Amino acid sequence: MRKLTKAELAVIKRHAKWLRGENGGKQAIFDGHDFKEADLTGANLTRADLTRADLTRANLDGADLIGAYLNGADLTRANLTRADLTGANLNGANLYNASLYEANLTRADLTGASLNGADLTGANLDGANLSGASLDGDGSGDG
Repeated sequence: MRKLTKAELAVIKRHAKWLRGENGGKQAIFDGHDFKEADLTGANLTRADLTRADLTRANLDGADLIGAYLNGADLTRANLTRADLTGANLNGANLYNASLYEANLTRADLTGASLNGADLTGANLDGANLSGASLDGDGSGDG
């Protein structure tokens, strides 16, 4: 697991200020960013732009991704255990073998997303849009 760089931490810190409406705040835009194997445990990325970001094997355990833009993001084997993805845009995202154990995906847009092999045990999918999503072998152990 790799630690975040000083530059990445600075963007996340400015993002937190933006969320609080403070001076010097700015929305985090990580479009196409490489977060491969990054430790984002508990990070507050509410409404952050992670479009097409590479989050392969990233640890997002308990992360706050409410309303985040993750369209086209690669979350292959990412740990999203207990992450809050309420209203997140995961349109076309790759969640192959990702752990979404007890994740909150209420009203998330998973249109065309690949959830093949993902562990959705205890995940909340109330109101989620799964149009065109692939769900082969959800990893829940339920067949």
